[in-house]
Amino acid sequence: MGKLFGTDGIRGVVGENLTADMAFRVGQAVATVLKEDKGGRPTVVIGKDTRVSSDMLEAALVAGICSVGGDVKPVGTIPTPAVAYLAVREKADAGIVISASHNPYEHNGIKVFSGEGYKLSDAVEERIEAHILSDAPMAQVTRGEIGRCHHGSEALREEYIDFVASTIESDLSGLKILCDCANGASSATAPALFARFKAKTDFIHTEPDGVNINSGCGSTHLEKLAAAVVAGGYDIGVAFDGDADRCLLVDENGQTIDGDKVMAVCATDMKRRGVLNGDTIVATVMSNLGLHEFCRNHGLNLVCTAVGDRNVLEEMLRHDYRIGGEQSGHTIFTALETTGDGEVTALQFLQVLSASGKKASELASCCATYPQVLVNVEVPHSGGVKEKIMASDALKAAVKQEEDALGGEGRVLVRPSGTEALIRVMVEAKTQEIASDVAQRLVNFIKSLKI
Repeated sequence: MGKLFGTDGIRGVVGENLTADMAFRVGQAVATVLKEDKGGRPTVVIGKDTRVSSDMLEAALVAGICSVGGDVKPVGTIPTPAVAYLAVREKADAGIVISASHNPYEHNGIKVFSGEGYKLSDAVEERIEAHILSDAPMAQVTRGEIGRCHHGSEALREEYIDFVASTIESDLSGLKILCDCANGASSATAPALFARFKAKTDFIHTEPDGVNINSGCGSTHLEKLAAAVVAGGYDIGVAFDGDADRCLLVDENGQTIDGDKVMAVCATDMKRRGVLNGDTIVATVMSNLGLHEFCRNHGLNLVCTAVGDRNVLEEMLRHDYRIGGEQSGHTIFTALETTGDGEVTALQFLQVLSASGKKASELASCCATYPQVLVNVEVPHSGGVKEKIMASDALKAAVKQEEDALGGEGRVLVRPSGTEALIRVMVEAKTQEIASDVAQRLVNFIKSLKI
């Protein structure tokens, strides 16, 4: 991965390592690369979440793009997947999202989609980075060559809502839903979207003030939603993250329905309808053992990739698989979209729930959740210690010994952090006690290694 682009775009604390100057250069670089490839004037769709810094970064990006001769279609506050959709719909050359997803408000990010609605390839990202990091100024234009802004965000937002609503056939009648918008981007779309259906839907955390995005709410903080669902007698609760590309749910008892359970429920329905290509779900190595067990018991194949929705999507596109995602709620339906969309995910699950006649708890019970323990082990930053530990035959033997002892009723995963000087130890087992004991033994073993 490059110096600037991480697994999900350029991220940082605004005013520290992510500045308006940086955003201006990113805008210039993106438009410069697009001009090189197109041989003419590019158009870029730009959307943003509700952070106090998003307006500033948007202005800087727009200025950068226009300064080198690119046009911009700003669509205002809107979910990340909407930008991917509208980039394709508007025949734009790229889409840019200003968001740091589920991170706190002081963070922000810049994510770029291609004109086909997918994340950029590593090769294109490297070309953009080369321009940003170069000391040489990018060629600016003058007079009539300067780029323009083409406004019309309301109409484009409605187009996106129309699309999401069209992804299901059910009117969701009879359901009582509580939706948590995380004071984020879905605040601008979810109320209008759910108004298209006959379900009774109420909303919480739809009043963003620039600093309250993801603050004690949304998919990373389900406690308030769960309590409100139980207290209000709702059938289900729906929670989005700040940029609405993820969705988690809570059942009528306030229990979490995570991404693994969402995939299990939706895949079962897709198989019934004959649209589950290869009878396969794509997940990551962090998926719970319960999902593995579910797939074995229901005649489904489970393909696991490295962590990250980008890896999941690449595997899905490679084999034309139709559902995949992460336990964290980032679910992708490739027949409907080019990236994860929390609102699409919510509707897919709600349609199955509405048709089933079951309670949400009963529907989600098809996929068990094994107790999971995750421990981070700090290692030295320098000297390649992390890499040496991961390459250790002694560690591999210790992991195998613990896995053998679990006898198929548990799972061990030891992996290095991609961004920090940490080794992550994850253990799943039939009981929390067993998982904790195994994890602690492996942590102690890693700390004892003489590297």
